[in-house]
Amino acid sequence: MLLLELVLMLLLCAVALGWVARHFKFPYPIALVVGGAALGFIPKLPQFPFDPQLILILVLPPILYQAALLTSWTDFKANIRPIGLLAIGLVVVTTLAVGAALKLAVPGVPWAAAFVLGAIVSPPDAVAATAILSRLNIPRRIVTVLEGESLVNDASGLVLYKFAIAAVLTGTFSLAGASLQFASVSAGGLVTGVLLAFVFIAIHRRLNDPFIEVLTTLTIPYVTYIAAESVHVSGVLAVVAAGLVRGRYAPEIVSAEMRIIARSVWNILTFILNSLIFMLIGIQMSDAMEKLTKYSITELAGWGIFISVVAVAVRFAWVYPASHLPRMLSRRLREQESPPPNPELFIISWCGMRGIVSLAAAFALPLTLPSGEPFPYRDLIVFLTFFVIAVTLVGQGLTLPSFIRKLKVGSDWSMQREQQRVRAAMGAAAIAAIDDIVKTENAPDEWADQLRAEITGRLSVAAPEGLELSPKAALVMRLRQAAIAAERKELIRLWRNNEISDEVMHHIEEILDYQEAHL
Repeated sequence: MLLLELVLMLLLCAVALGWVARHFKFPYPIALVVGGAALGFIPKLPQFPFDPQLILILVLPPILYQAALLTSWTDFKANIRPIGLLAIGLVVVTTLAVGAALKLAVPGVPWAAAFVLGAIVSPPDAVAATAILSRLNIPRRIVTVLEGESLVNDASGLVLYKFAIAAVLTGTFSLAGASLQFASVSAGGLVTGVLLAFVFIAIHRRLNDPFIEVLTTLTIPYVTYIAAESVHVSGVLAVVAAGLVRGRYAPEIVSAEMRIIARSVWNILTFILNSLIFMLIGIQMSDAMEKLTKYSITELAGWGIFISVVAVAVRFAWVYPASHLPRMLSRRLREQESPPPNPELFIISWCGMRGIVSLAAAFALPLTLPSGEPFPYRDLIVFLTFFVIAVTLVGQGLTLPSFIRKLKVGSDWSMQREQQRVRAAMGAAAIAAIDDIVKTENAPDEWADQLRAEITGRLSVAAPEGLELSPKAALVMRLRQAAIAAERKELIRLWRNNEISDEVMHHIEEILDYQEAHL
């Protein structure tokens, strides 16, 4: 009963923090990390025994899978070089640099445990960054690179994390053996994910029920992760591969009703998982802080700032050379591509916010070694992980918009203009199909005039977000909104007066919801 009360309390906290984030217009992970930090300073919070690996399996697969589903394969391939340099090269360098920094700051920490922290904080999280960037109309290439990096670096960082933990547990490490194993488990994970994706695609084509389809999509990441781990390959990479492949086929096999339901289900699930992990890490932080009393607050804060500065500085030190060196070494690249402007490189460098993947990895650290001894410096690693996340999410996340405006990077409307071109092409195709049917059936041409006018009207108000509507289009938009609001008010009046049944009320309400969402 106490566990249920705790979960309900955490969910209510998440709701309150989510409202604060939405009200003040900043990404909700920032509010969650502040709320988690506040919980960490509440003494003697109730602690519950848990399997650390269960938390990792519960949280990571659906989050990685959803990110892979929404990744554009075309844009991903077009930017594979910068994504690879950031998602693999930078992850390795960050792991080594942060590990060395921790060893320098706290000499008693074993090298393997130091590299565990490095692997935990090596992958940035794109949730906060892209939430800000999408509102400021950043060039699409920046968003694509950051999202692609976040997708792949979670996998590479977690593979390194497992190697570092294995080194702590066994007390041995071989660079050659680890490199070979890294390649084999990565390749095996990718192959497993692709094969299972096609199996689920074949199953999905035969379901034909939106609720069963949604339930199936929720099981895919977990089944894929567990299947890959059971054959000793990378479950994380398997989930990413499955999501990329299935996302490629999703428009062909998924019904409109299923997409509407699944979109809401996935958004809610992601928010709940993010909220719970931030709150749970806050509770664990309360216990960790009590065990870290042998260190002074000054020491802990100093180490946290030092590790955070190293993590941020390594990204800057990597991004600029990684962008220019390939062009310096390849004449073909110099002729085909122009180097990205320095303001864009600065924004990419500043978007190194850590998030839920790092939290889940810290939460999943083993409590003890095989010998029964406590995992070395586990509480310090958990504290420093949370400190780095707080510094990067709050510090970089809140200052990112001002840097974007100051550097004048947010001025690309290509995505919105592309949407406008697509809408125009779709409208033309729709009107052509109407004309063909009218002509084939020898129907009076004026019978289709109202439908043509409706399609044309939709196009007239579908201006790109952030661009000004014409006076006529703005008026039409207000008229449509006013009409829907009046219909909804009258519907509620009829329902409250018991003139219509609940079933009819909910059916009409759903239609109005779709119309309002379309506007």
